[in-house]
Amino acid sequence: MVDPLPDVLPPSRILSVRAVDGTPLHAEVFGPEDGYPIVLTHGITCAIRAWAYQITALAADYRVIAFDHRGHGRSGVPRRCGYSLKHLASDLDCVLEATLAPHERAVIAGHSMGGITIAAWSARYRYKVHRRADAVALINTTTGDLVRQVRLLSVPGQLSSARSLAARGLINVFGGIPIPGPALIATRSLIAMLAVGKDADPSAARLIHDLFTQTAAAGRGGCTRMLVESLGSRYLDLTGLTVPTLVIGSEDDRLTPIAASRAIARTAPNVLGLVELPGGHCSMLEHHREVTGQLRLLAESVTLPIAQISS
Repeated sequence: MVDPLPDVLPPSRILSVRAVDGTPLHAEVFGPEDGYPIVLTHGITCAIRAWAYQITALAADYRVIAFDHRGHGRSGVPRRCGYSLKHLASDLDCVLEATLAPHERAVIAGHSMGGITIAAWSARYRYKVHRRADAVALINTTTGDLVRQVRLLSVPGQLSSARSLAARGLINVFGGIPIPGPALIATRSLIAMLAVGKDADPSAARLIHDLFTQTAAAGRGGCTRMLVESLGSRYLDLTGLTVPTLVIGSEDDRLTPIAASRAIARTAPNVLGLVELPGGHCSMLEHHREVTGQLRLLAESVTLPIAQISS
């Protein structure tokens, strides 16, 4: 039996965090104010609600901090030049500075573009990684070669370059166009194909589609073009990600295939392990119990020793 998607998130404290360039970032803090912090950063064309299962379950024991990326959800839309890996990294850093106490560290988990954000933050602010993070979780994400990884179609090897060109064109165009009413039905099946596995509960696909259509076209287009340009032919430097790192991937992920998660698990400097799940790109919805359980174990791994010492 599938657990129903929570209709309403737990009560939260709302913050408006000012990004370095002035863009207002919408953040929410759930759970006990004195709880150990778990920070959640969502994927492209999503918003805080994509973490509904995790927030509902974890906020009973932890202080869960989640925010909307620039151009997404209730955050502001920056100027056209306001989308880059540098902006994503600095936005996360601003949220951490605004929501954590001066010497407080957290478990930081990112899905898809959220995982890319964590990797970019660790490269740009590597001197802060051990000051702000006890551990991180990279969920259904990649560190590079984004366009060639997207599995839109199965084609022979000799046609892989054509597939890459088609993927690049679809990503660039589809990412930034306004969605007129008559096209919503057509986009629903495409979003479902890309975002979730064939056996996913329909509620997961509906939520992702709703979040997609609610994301401003400028935000969708700006982040999509940025990811294609930044990760189209190069890889992020993970050498700064020195805290314990959990990697979660999905066997049928079309956007960031399991090979990308395996590559991260091989190259990141302090990997705790690789968890491979069935299903598609949105494992935090499709297999929410497993993802939530892994995040809880990660938090316990850094908090239990402290509790044992103090007792």
